[in-house]
Parts: sequence; C-alpha cells; structure tokens
Amino acid sequence: MTSHPLIRLIDRGSTLFLVLLAAFAITIPVLNLLMPEGSFLHISTYFVSLFGKYICYGLLALSIDLIWGYVGILSLGHGAFFALGGYAMGMYLMRQIGTRGVYANPILPDFMVFLNYSELPVFWYGFNSFAYAALMVLLVPGLLAFVFGWFAFRSRVTGVYLSIITQAMTYALLLAFFRNNFGFGGNNGLTDFKDILGFNVQADGTRNALLVISCLMLALCFLLSRAIVTSKFGMVLVAIRDAESRTRFLGYRVEAYKLFVFTLSACMAGIAGALYVPQVGIINPGEFAPANSIEAVIWVAVGGRGTLTGAVLGAFVVNYAKTFFTSGFLAPYWLFMLGGLFIGTTLLMPRGIIGTYNAWRAGRSEAAAENAKSAAMEDGAAPSAPPRAAE
Repeated sequence: MTSHPLIRLIDRGSTLFLVLLAAFAITIPVLNLLMPEGSFLHISTYFVSLFGKYICYGLLALSIDLIWGYVGILSLGHGAFFALGGYAMGMYLMRQIGTRGVYANPILPDFMVFLNYSELPVFWYGFNSFAYAALMVLLVPGLLAFVFGWFAFRSRVTGVYLSIITQAMTYALLLAFFRNNFGFGGNNGLTDFKDILGFNVQADGTRNALLVISCLMLALCFLLSRAIVTSKFGMVLVAIRDAESRTRFLGYRVEAYKLFVFTLSACMAGIAGALYVPQVGIINPGEFAPANSIEAVIWVAVGGRGTLTGAVLGAFVVNYAKTFFTSGFLAPYWLFMLGGLFIGTTLLMPRGIIGTYNAWRAGRSEAAAENAKSAAMEDGAAPSAPPRAAE
C-alpha cells in the first residue's frame, strides 16, 4: 500500500529538521534583540550574521546534494551559480547607494567613477529595482545552467569529465570577473552597501530579518527538494544515478530529467548567494574560486550525500570548524585539516554523518525484527502453515 504523498514529504527526519530550523530562526533574533548586552544569553550581531552565512551555505549544500546525491552529477562549479546570484543582489545594493558614495554620483557606483566610466553599462539597467534584481538572481544562474547542461547532457558527458568542465566554467568566470573593464568592480568586487529595500543593512533589525528570511528560503527549498525526490520523478532520478543506460533504454529522456534538476539546483544556489551578500557585506571574484566549489562538495560528503538534511548539517559542521580553527594558532593548517576530514569521511564514514546514522537505525530495526521473530518461534507463537486442501 502506497503512503500518502504528504507523509512521504514530511517524514520524521524532515519534521525534526524543520522544527530545529524554525527554533533557530526564532531563538537567535530573540536573544539578539531582547536580551541586554551584558546578559549571558545575549548573542551579538556578529554571530547573527555568522549564523546567517551558515544558513546560506546550507542552502548551497542542499542544491549540490539534490544533483549529486540523487542524480549522480558531481558539480565542481556550483560556486559560480552562488556567486552570480550574489553579484545580482550586489548590483541592486550598489544602485541603492546613490549620492551617499565617496564620489556622490547619483547614477554610477564609486568604482565606475574611479575607472572613468562615462555612463552606466547596459547590463546594469534595471538593477535599481528589487523585483528586477530578484528575477536576475534566478534567471542568470538558471540560464547559464540550462545552456551549459543542454550541451553537456546532450553530448552525454558524465562522471569525472563533467566535473572537470564545471570546474573549468567557474574558473573562466573567475578570470572574467577579475577584469576591471568587465563592469563588476574587478578584483575589489562590490561592497560598501548602505541599505536594502530602504532598511539599513548594518542595523540589528535588518540583520535578524535577513537571518529569518534565509531560514525561510532554506525551509522552502528543502520542501521543494523533498517533494521532488519522494515523487515518481525522484524515483527516475535515482534510477538515472544508479543505471543511466538502463533508464534510457526503458524510454526515459534522461537528458531532460538531468537538465531540469541541474537548472533548478543552480537557481537554488543563486538564491543562496543573493542572501549571502547583504549579510556579509561584499561580493568579489574570489567567490568564483574552484576551491570554494570543492569545499561545498566536502560539506555534502561530510553530512551525508543523498539525505538533504545531511548536506545542511555538513555545511554547518565544516564551517563552524573553519570559523573556530582559523581564528587561532591552527589557522595556517586549516586546509590540511579540511583535506584530512574529507579523507577520513571517505574511508571511515562513506555515507556521511546522517547516512551512517540512518544505516545504523535501519540495522537496529532489522535486528530487533529478527529477534522478535526468533523469540516468537521459540515460544511457539509463530503461525503454522495452513492445512492442505483434501485431494
């Protein structure tokens, strides 16, 4: 008997995740805004922004897990979609500065005045509108992913070769955005933001609002991902991951399935980048660095590939460790520690934290069922075979 779709969508693990996320979104602002600064329970605005950044990383990890854990597409270029979404939001925030900039130009951002731009580039038009910027947050990463995936998947590029060209894509964008004449601030990027939708981005209330919005978007994207992977569509995705050729021979258009999920994943990464920028206060070409995309893959591997919740947990665990260890004498050794963590996870916990826990629970349930069956048979409670009909 097939369970109700809503039951499959919101299982025990998903419910616990959403409850914890809601508690996080409520508790952090309360402790920051309502508790006095001298109180032991007070959380500083710095930590509010830090936790908001972790939430954005969790959304990026979720987007990677959707394609890697359920379709088998290992993308080493998702940092590019994250950065493009961040640049779209950064362009909107730069247009809001107006005459409050260093050069007090009402139209041109400060870096354009410094570089002797005579007029605003055409691709900057419209970014004074938040609605237009929000559309670009989805459209730009989504369109790039669609075009890239169209050629890659139709050419049946898979495995390590696909991973390499996704990394080449993000590196090409890194080089392009570093150029001063590209129109995006060169190596300095976009910064010195003033407000968003009329609210001061440095204000405590705005920081907390951004944190809550980030949690809300993570919850919505998580539910969307759960809806996909628990549906018949999701079963086809898993079939593509496990046996792509056999799925194609059964008549499924494998390329269309992969293209849809890859594009959706890129849009989710773009949303993560857009929420990241106003909380961090800067976006520069360094976000396109291939190392960032590889690190995001490590988050998913540590938390548990193919679990969704594990990807978010991995992003939190690894980034908290990064914050902790890079603030002390161990800072020069962080990359060695990150590499060791990935190797250790691969060798000792190939399913990741959540995947290993799920396997342990499943093993316990099977063992308990076997023990109950054995005990019933020993007590004579096992049902006997029905009598044979008379011939």
